Formats: sequence, C-alpha cells, structure tokens
Amino acid sequence: MAFRKSLAGGISTGAISIALAALATPAIAQDATLEPGEDTADEQAEDNVIVVEGYRQSLETAVGLKRNTPVIAEAFSSEDIGKLPDVSIAETLGRLPGLAVQRVDGRAQSLSVRGLGPDYSNSLLNGRQLVSSGDNRAVEYDQYPAELIDQGVIYKVPYAGLIGQGLAGTVDLRTIRPLSKGERIVSLSGRLEFNEDGSLNPDIEGWGYRATGTYVDQFADDTLGVALGVAYQSSPSQVERFNAWGYPDDSGQIVLGGMKPFARSVDLDRLGAFGTVEWQPTPEWTGTLDVFYADYRERIPQRGIEFPLNPGWGAGTTIESTSGGDFPDSVTFSNVQPVVRNDYDRKDVETFAVGYNARYENDDVILMADVAYSRADRRLQQIESYSGLNFAAQTGPGFNMGDVVTYTRNSGGFPFQFTNQVDYSDTNLIQLTDPRGWGGGRGIVQAGFINDTTTDDELWTMRGEVVGKVEDDTIKSLVAGFSYDHRQKSRDITQNFLSLAGPNGAFIADGATTRAPIPESALLDPIASLGFLGFGPQVAYDPFALLNDGTYILTSIESSDLPYPGDWTVTEDVYTGYLRMDIDTMLGSLPVTGNMGVQAVFTQQSSAGFDSDGGVGASAIPVFETEDYSHILPSMTLNFEIAPDMKLRFGAARTLSRARMDYLSASSNAGVSDVVDIETGSIFSGGGGNPRLRPYIANGFDLSYEWYFGGAGYFAIAGYHKWLDDFVNPNASVVRDFSYLRPILSPQQRAFADATTYLGLVSAPDNRADGYIRGIEASLSLPFSTFTSGFASGFGFQTSVSYTDSELTIYPLEDDPFETDVPGLSKWVVNSTVYYENSGFEARLSHRYRTEFLAEFPGISASRAQRLTYPESIFDAQIGYRFEDGTSLEGLSVTLQALNLTNEPFINYTDGDRQFIIDYEEYGRTYLVGASYRF
Repeated sequence: MAFRKSLAGGISTGAISIALAALATPAIAQDATLEPGEDTADEQAEDNVIVVEGYRQSLETAVGLKRNTPVIAEAFSSEDIGKLPDVSIAETLGRLPGLAVQRVDGRAQSLSVRGLGPDYSNSLLNGRQLVSSGDNRAVEYDQYPAELIDQGVIYKVPYAGLIGQGLAGTVDLRTIRPLSKGERIVSLSGRLEFNEDGSLNPDIEGWGYRATGTYVDQFADDTLGVALGVAYQSSPSQVERFNAWGYPDDSGQIVLGGMKPFARSVDLDRLGAFGTVEWQPTPEWTGTLDVFYADYRERIPQRGIEFPLNPGWGAGTTIESTSGGDFPDSVTFSNVQPVVRNDYDRKDVETFAVGYNARYENDDVILMADVAYSRADRRLQQIESYSGLNFAAQTGPGFNMGDVVTYTRNSGGFPFQFTNQVDYSDTNLIQLTDPRGWGGGRGIVQAGFINDTTTDDELWTMRGEVVGKVEDDTIKSLVAGFSYDHRQKSRDITQNFLSLAGPNGAFIADGATTRAPIPESALLDPIASLGFLGFGPQVAYDPFALLNDGTYILTSIESSDLPYPGDWTVTEDVYTGYLRMDIDTMLGSLPVTGNMGVQAVFTQQSSAGFDSDGGVGASAIPVFETEDYSHILPSMTLNFEIAPDMKLRFGAARTLSRARMDYLSASSNAGVSDVVDIETGSIFSGGGGNPRLRPYIANGFDLSYEWYFGGAGYFAIAGYHKWLDDFVNPNASVVRDFSYLRPILSPQQRAFADATTYLGLVSAPDNRADGYIRGIEASLSLPFSTFTSGFASGFGFQTSVSYTDSELTIYPLEDDPFETDVPGLSKWVVNSTVYYENSGFEARLSHRYRTEFLAEFPGISASRAQRLTYPESIFDAQIGYRFEDGTSLEGLSVTLQALNLTNEPFINYTDGDRQFIIDYEEYGRTYLVGASYRF
C-alpha cells in the first residue's frame, strides 16, 4: 500500500551582493562590514573621477560592496529611490546567479535558489522573518511593492547570527535607512501598464497603473532620520489557458480525454506603505523603528468550457472519425455534453509588520536588542458556476442535442485547434444546471461549488546580541546571541455545493430544480473566451451575483467527501542561541577574513486539527499533537585575498528548512473496509498531515573564486555541494492508530479489528528521503568602459550560467527505495543583460532562460499539484531618458518597458512525454510607460 508517487511527476551579476553583515545582525550589518579607512563603493567612484547614475550606478555600488563583504551572498540595489532594475522584486531576484523564478498568471512570483523551490528558502524583511499568506512558508513576492524595497540580499552560506535561514538560501529584503542617505529626498513616480490582449473578460479592465511616493529626510543635526513610502498598483494580467484532462488509449489510439480551457483575467490591486524612523542621539546609541503595511487584492474571473471527450471515461460521446495513427492528428466526437464555466476567485490579503532595533556601540562592545511582530490575514473565495445544454448529460426526445467537436493537433502554439456546432452564447440553450450530473452521487443538483478559505499567520520575535571587540592578530570579535520566535498559523476552509433555488431544495429525490435560465441582471456581454482555440462566443455572467441574489442555495459538504478535514492550527516556539568568532588575520602574506560559529536551535511544535470518523454526516473529532526537537548548526566562511583584485572564498554550513505548514496539519480522515487488506493486514486507511514532521536538513560547502576589474567589472565562478537529509516526501504513508473509531464500527468490522490491528496506513508526508544537490555557477559583469572610451564606453554586458544536478532517494514504508529529482530544479539557468547608458539615455535588453523543472500549480479544492514544465526563454526590454543636472528638467526621468517580448508560453506535461501537454498558457506582451521626478 506504500505510495510510489515520485516527487518529480540574472541580471546575473548585475546587482549582486550588498556588503552585509558585520556578522552581528542583519539590522546593523552594513555599519560594521567596512572598517574605517577602507574604500566604499562611493569612495572608489570618487577616486576614479567617474560619476554615473541610473542602472550603472546600482551595478557599481553592488559590485564594490560585494568585493568587501565577508560572507558568500548575492544582492541587488535600487537604481534610485523607488526604482528597482525590474518591475518586480521576484524578477530582480530571478536574474541573480543561481536563482530562477516560476511565473504565476504571467508574473514572476515563486523563487528557486540553487535549484531548490520556494519551500526550501526563507525570506526576511529588514533582517526579520516574514509571515506568508499561503498555506506554506514561501513568501509571495508580488505582495511587496518593488518601489518600496531599497536593496535585497541572498545568503548562500549562512552565518551563526542569521536567524530564519533556509535550506537553499535566505532572502533579506530591505527598506531605506534614512540616516545613511545624508540628504532630503522627495521622489514621485507613476507608470501606465497595459497588455497587448486588452482584457479577456468584460469585468476586468485591460490596463492599469502604478504610483509611488517616497520621502526621506534628516533632522536635529542628522541625529533623527525619517523615511516614508507609499505605493499603489492596479495591475492587470491576461492568461489564455488550455488544460487537458489526460491522454487515454482508446482502442489502440491515443486521444485527448477531455479538457478545461479558460480565458483568465487577473486584476491585482495593492496598497503598500512603509515607515522608518532612525534616532541616533549620541554616537553610541541608535534606535530604529520599521513599519510595513500592504493591502493586496486580486479579482480573477475565468471563463471557458469543460469538454469530457473520451468514451472510456464515461463521457457518453462517440468517436465518429480519426485521422489514423497511434496519436491521430484529427479526431471527431459526437454527443459532447460540455460544462460551460463562469468561475471567479477573490483573494484579499492584509500584511502588517513592525519592528524596533536598539543598538549601543563603543570601542569595546556592541549591544543589540530587537523585537518584532508581523501578521498576514488572507481570505480566498473560489467559486465555480456551471451551465450547459442538459441536466446530467441527458439525451433523447425533449433534450438538447449534444455538440459535435473536432480537434486537430498543432505543430506549434496551442497543442490543438477545434471546430464545433453549438452556439454557447445562446441563453435559450445554455442554462444553469448540473450538466454532467456531478451531484448525483450525493443526490443533489450540483450547479457549482465554492471554497471559502481564511488563513491567519502571526509571528512574534525577540532577539538580543553582544559583540565583544577583540584586540588580537586573529580574532576581530566574539559574538553571543539569543532569539525567541513564536509563530501560529491557522487555516479554516468552508466548502459548499451550489444548487438551484426552488421550492423543493437541493435534493433530486425531493424534486429539486434541475435547470434554470441565467438571470438577466447577472448577464454580461458574450465573449469569445476560447477564440484562441477556434471556438465561438460563450455566455458570460457574474457568479457572485447569482450567489448574492438567491439564485443559488448552499449545500454543505459532509466530512467524508473531503480528502481530509481542511481546518488546522500549527504553533511553533523556536529558541535559538548562537556563538560566533569573526576573523581578520594573515596566513603568511595572505590576508584572511571570515567567521566561524554555531547555532543551537530548540523547537516546540504543536498542531491542532480534526480526525474524521469516516461516517457520512458524522462530526469530526478534535485532535492535538506535539513534538519537540533540537538541532546544532555549525557554519564557517573564510575569505582569502590571493591578489589585490582576487578573492577565494570557502563556506561550509549545516542548515535547515521547516516543513510546509499544511504538511504539519494534525487533521486526517479515515476509511474503514469490510475486509482486511492483504498488503497491510488492516481494515483501516486514510489521509492527512503529519504533525511530527522534522525540518529538512542540508550539510554543504561552497567554493568561490572572484576577480574584480574596473569599477563594475568582475568574473566569478563558484561550486557547491549539499547533502540532503530528513527530506520531506509529501506522498508517503505513515502508520496511524484508528482505535478511536471502535465505538462506531459495525460488528463485523469490530471483530476484524480486534483480531488483527487498529493500526493502518495513512497517506501523509514523512522524512524518509535523502539525497544531494550540487552545482556550478559562473558570472561575468563587463562594462565596456574598462577597455574603451567615447560612445562605446556606455555599453555593458552581464551574464550568469548555472548548472545544477540533484538526486533524491525515497524510502517507502513497504516498498523498495526509488530515485527522483528535487522539485523546482532546472539543470541549466542562464540570465543575461546588455545595457547602454550615455548622457542620460538608458537602454537594456534582458534575457532569462531555464530548462525544464518540476513546478507547483493550484489543484482541486485549494490543494496543489506538481508537473514537469517545458524550458523557458523570456526577453524584457527597457529604454529611458534621465534629464541631467543643470537642465531645466533636472530630476525627471521617463521610461518605456516591454515585458515578455516573444510572448513565451508556460507549458507543462505529464507521463514524461512532451506530447502530452496538460497546461499551455500564453500571457501576451505587457507594456509600461512611466515617469519619475526626484526633488
């Protein structure tokens, strides 16, 4: 019974590496990284008498800082206040060496670090851990306005003072530090955004806009600094999506078994704001207060038609003709009874974070205390609304004729094109109903379905640290610190069937209404939602209007109908103590810097949920489980200056990432058979979470060579290897005690269980997997000004190439081990940018490429699924002009951007065969035109 489901199923150097970490704390890292007398990036620019602005300025700053940082990291910085090199934070991160992004609805959202997906890295804001609005820990980066982020750092090897480190890496997003700016800054910017496809749905606009305002100032003789920023975004995106059910073998020929294509429009409205107050009343004392708030709303109508096609899957169709061959180029189906879909998602997220950091420093010691609170609340409503030709696909006299649908396979673009006969915009034919009789098994009319999910994530953190400065030829400082984190995340999901209102309720046996016209008040203009596949217009309406006006009634779902009860609460108390020694010495004539340290992490973990007793209509039983564990995490980074412009870095560390929150759910369901299963020897089975899961663990090392030349030029090559342990297999089976069911068992079932066992296997995640991930990264930043002058000196080129290899071994309970790849891994990732800047003119062309990877997608009933993707090659471009000092328009800059220039599709497939495409999505090209003004 063991599950054998496989887990498989940069601006490269352009904005890298901020000098973080005096290795004391992220909140004070930059102050302590550079010793007095060392060149900062600004000082280097002054010494070379080169003054640049815009994109090149951000590159030179980043490269200059990378050269002096004592840790192995990547980073980016903004070109100017309120202006990152890319439209989103995720896109900027995805251009750094060893990083890649997955597009969701056409926007870069999920981040992979060194081939490990978003579940295996962690994110910080101003050095503090971030909550997330989803069911897992991974941050959805489009909730954080790029315009409010001043810089970001990705730790590839952690140090002992880094709290909240990830298995693959740790992303630290940072807002403005006002005292470091040293001047008053007022910046305003705005952009108009539109997609070439306009709007695919009538209830979403085809254009949007962004507006940002930032204020930075210093008061009281530069002892008090204030930074304020606000950003509002109304951003549309459009998705043309073909989705296949699968490809069955029908009498020796492979056919399309069914499909669910949609035209999807996404309207993202986001208000983000931050505020920072820095107070330095004396040279020794500094206090910093950070506040961040975001209100994030998405409205996502999607309209399409679901076509059951394969006769062998109960579609009721007949295959009239095929073009022959094993996978025919053309197939015609008759008596097609489709489901016309008008679906709508609403997502509302509110995120709040506040933190205060106090720091005291004199010649002997640094004292730091930090306290923070953050919260994310999300409500996600997902409604499905069905209409069609007949109730329950009924045929014969008095019923509408089924459709005749022919598909032809394409050699490029969408995998199929279609012709058909029915007019799906005819409201006399297409009415509200249960077209396939999906509710028949429960005896109801299922005319739709709704998930209503709320997720709350709350985190308190407290931290203290002491840094002792040491007068020694080897040791620079000794650091001791302690951190306490309390996190609680809960999910509550309500699921209901939508039935048609009428005098007899929802149940068919009671004479429920089975078919009803669509109310005029809810109708929208018909749209050719599936025109990209060859279909004509279809009926369009607002499903929430039908819910609100009483057209629909709600029918609750019994617990036995769910995969497992969906409500859970997970609580974590994490205590971390750490010691670190910072090094600054000589190895013969070779300067050596770095750090050695260790973290001791103790975790108290608990999960509350519900056990279903497996009976129809029976209530769930509350359950609560706890688990305690501890880990020792050593780390080390050594930097050897092998020549004035060359560094060799070595890093080694043991790191962990905690399991997804939904994996830790204590909830489960139960299945009871009337016969004993031969393989398990039990009558019990079920599915659910595993509240006793341990974190993923990795032991790894890094080796990096870096050669710097010119102001912004360098070449780097790095290799790494991580041994993975306690890796979570989400498709495992674990043993669970079902004795709580004894009172409700039938006499026969009770006799079987008493004679055999009350133990059974539950489909749930476990830690029975291990393996490795290893790779090599090469990056180059080449400003042409290094070897030429005049017009050509404004050109520059950046690129990074990453190769990653991995292997996981899964150890099922009752089966032989098997091997697979790590989810989210692309073996090859290439990020490149060509840029030109001269006399205020700016132009860039960027390209990011990744080979196929195992991607994550939203699944049925708020679950998730994984499938392999096609490779991706995405081009973005930008041109602009910055009015220079001394002109009448000084401070003004204008920009035109074009994203996804080649309209690159996002494609995934099944069964290891690229012919068997499941999802094919096109997003169109997006254009932005904007201006900013800095006072």
